[in-house]
Amino acid sequence: MKNRKQGTNAVWGGQSKLFYQGATQVPIVNSVTFGYDNVDDWFDVAIGKKEGYIYSRNTNPTVAVFEEKVRVLENAEAATSFSTGMAAISNTLSTFLSKEDRVVSIKDTYGGTSIIFLEFLPKNGIEVSLCETTNHEEIEAEVQKGCKILYLETPTNPTLKILDLKRLIKSAHEVGALVIVDNTFATPINQHPLELGADLVLHSATKYLGGHSDAMGGVVCGNKDLIQQIFHYREINGASLHANTAYMLLRGIQTLELRVLRQNENAFKLAEHLEKHKKVEQVFYPGLASHPGHKIASGQMTGFGGVLAFSVKGDFDKVKAFLNSLELAHLAASLGSVSTLIGPPKVTSHVETTVEERKQLGIPENLIRCAMGIENIEDIIADFDQALLKI
Repeated sequence: MKNRKQGTNAVWGGQSKLFYQGATQVPIVNSVTFGYDNVDDWFDVAIGKKEGYIYSRNTNPTVAVFEEKVRVLENAEAATSFSTGMAAISNTLSTFLSKEDRVVSIKDTYGGTSIIFLEFLPKNGIEVSLCETTNHEEIEAEVQKGCKILYLETPTNPTLKILDLKRLIKSAHEVGALVIVDNTFATPINQHPLELGADLVLHSATKYLGGHSDAMGGVVCGNKDLIQQIFHYREINGASLHANTAYMLLRGIQTLELRVLRQNENAFKLAEHLEKHKKVEQVFYPGLASHPGHKIASGQMTGFGGVLAFSVKGDFDKVKAFLNSLELAHLAASLGSVSTLIGPPKVTSHVETTVEERKQLGIPENLIRCAMGIENIEDIIADFDQALLKI
């Protein structure tokens, strides 16, 4: 079937045929090495003449199904996976960057990504220009000075800012730059960067793809040539996804659309409620008409995502009082889980950064990031209301 919907792709992508002994579910292949009856067949697989597996640091049958499922969801030519989301980010950047290359990005990237830009890349002689996130003119001006990679996130973490992907991708391609988009927050259910012109799209599979906070992984999708280069870097550097983890991520992805649609709905309803609350200073959610990026998000997203952020009136003691009074949210890092996860950036997305760095990134200390689960939203709203009464 052509033009299958995403809910169908989440279930059937990479799983359209029966597996070993007619199994309908993907087997967990824990073998490190794979044997052959003769040297000729072994050699043909080794040089890519035939399909097959040799060593699980390179490729593995269970992992291959996971990669294929995400490839289908992102409508990409190819995909390769990693042990974590940060491995996907760092390996992808390292594949294409060398000394004296230049990267243009935004100030509102995930904390670990920010550390790569602020510390690691400059140590290797790579120039990094971090622009004001919503200043498209500044980003375009920096891109036009020349760059090897334009790296984008939208919505951003944790302030949910929105970038006009088509506009920025066009600018980058004019100077021959690669465009990499972290699509973790949006998911393939809500946004398709490759269809908007991006060269590569990556995910922390730990988040929405897995969906249950019990498996870590990363994945990058794009055209075959680029993915092959990333795969080669990863297979030598060794940040490979394990078969057991790939199986858990596959099981999670099957309910991806169901979860994300519910999380979209929950986030929107909570954002609307908090925007009217007298103890809330500001709400950050692109689904709100008051959000500065609402118009752009409405044009490039089919849903606004399950993450929102808000600032309470007062200092960090007010933040702690609110969080400590919640009953139906885990005070924990990460996002995309079936249960609501909440916390301030200083102990979640940007725990690696200093107060001054967070200030430079536009993240106030009274900000709270909330990643919605699939609970009944009436219960969540009631819980937030009773906790806000305590501050």
